[in-house]
Amino acid sequence: MKVVIQRASRASVTINKKETRSIGKGLLVFVGIVENDGEEDIKWLVNKIINLRIFDDERGVMDRSVKDINGEILVVSQFTLHARTKKGNRPSYVDAARPDVSMPLYESFKTTLSSALGHEVVSGEFGASMAVEVMNDGPVTIIIDTKNKH
Repeated sequence: MKVVIQRASRASVTINKKETRSIGKGLLVFVGIVENDGEEDIKWLVNKIINLRIFDDERGVMDRSVKDINGEILVVSQFTLHARTKKGNRPSYVDAARPDVSMPLYESFKTTLSSALGHEVVSGEFGASMAVEVMNDGPVTIIIDTKNKH
């Protein structure tokens, strides 16, 4: 699993130009899933996301996690995180998991993340056309890949 995390003052996702879901202060998390991802990847990644100290404390030092600040999380599925761009100019997405593999893992990721956070995460809709808006605070953007744990 690969995620791109953005520290946000606010973020929202509009699904199929109809429904908008939003958060205040917290994290926008884009997640991409490959075929050999599993529950161990989810557990490791959720622990990393929940405890990532990227929010300022009272001294202005990044020493607080999203859980510490009682922040919110918006999760958006994004298979394009696994784009191959070495050949030509058209990205290949052959590494991204098929929906029958990625959808259950995406749902498990959201459930596990909600449980660890202590309240429900907000999410986009798997496979839908989505417009994402974010007020990136910092800016702070972190990329984590469970295949590079060490």
